[in-house]
Amino acid sequence: MKTTPVTKDDLTRSVLAVPPLARSADFSPDTVQNRAIVRHLEAGGVTTLLYGGNANFYNIGSGDYASLLDMLEGVAAPDTWLIPSIGPSFGLAMDQARWLRGRDFPTAMVLPMNGQATPAGVETGLARIAEAFGRPVILYLRAENYLEPAALARLVQAGMVTAVKYAVERPDPLPDAYLAALCEAAGSDTMVSGMGELPALAHLRDAGLTAFTSGSVCVAPNLSMATLAACRGGDFTEAARLRALFLPLEELRNALNPIRVLHEAVRLAGIAETGPLLPMLSNIETAHHQAIGAAARELLAADRALALAA
Repeated sequence: MKTTPVTKDDLTRSVLAVPPLARSADFSPDTVQNRAIVRHLEAGGVTTLLYGGNANFYNIGSGDYASLLDMLEGVAAPDTWLIPSIGPSFGLAMDQARWLRGRDFPTAMVLPMNGQATPAGVETGLARIAEAFGRPVILYLRAENYLEPAALARLVQAGMVTAVKYAVERPDPLPDAYLAALCEAAGSDTMVSGMGELPALAHLRDAGLTAFTSGSVCVAPNLSMATLAACRGGDFTEAARLRALFLPLEELRNALNPIRVLHEAVRLAGIAETGPLLPMLSNIETAHHQAIGAAARELLAADRALALAA
């Protein structure tokens, strides 16, 4: 896997896939099935994998963290960039940052803390976490004013934060005064559109962002990478056409639950047996399987058609 320090080019060379984590019936990580997900992504040109919310890192215990990292290190190609998550609580993030310090992951994403956080406390916490890790971190930002723009600029300039996964939900992606202030303070090349294909076009076209994360890329990596290429080439008409292919699955994810739907979609598309979700989450109810399976298989068929035509 990639072990060299993070650069701006690293953020733009690939869609940042946010995969589910396949588990066996006893909840242990399934190496074979996780490798199948990674290989599917790599075959579609994806070289960056971010293990966060879709992998349910929020619920991973301290005793399981090291073995999970061992598994992730063993399933990726030499040039694939794997990014684990830490947190969301400060104490757990500090423990995990110290464990990561002795490994080769060039960065980790700090999961967002809900409720027990203030902007000043988040700035201090991120600096302490990065110091314990010995490397810059990625901030997962999901709430308005979670961190002040000037504070983000200080953290970036000090080498504590290398990027931001921006996922503050809006009725419409733009205008977004908070995103604009963050971009002005820390640079738009630091900000990654963090909510999949739906807001990505507006963020890349009008807000100056250069990368986006995706869960549905785990079903259709060729299509997602083609969407990124179209955006980077300025062909937003083509990007919009490609994005429309993701809408049936993405609308189900938004209506039901993004994590639970994606976990099942990867299985129902025949990509990998994802198994049970780690508590406190649970697998999506079987009543939704038909709709999820149909959307996932349709998206995968479109992805294969694009690959064959290339």
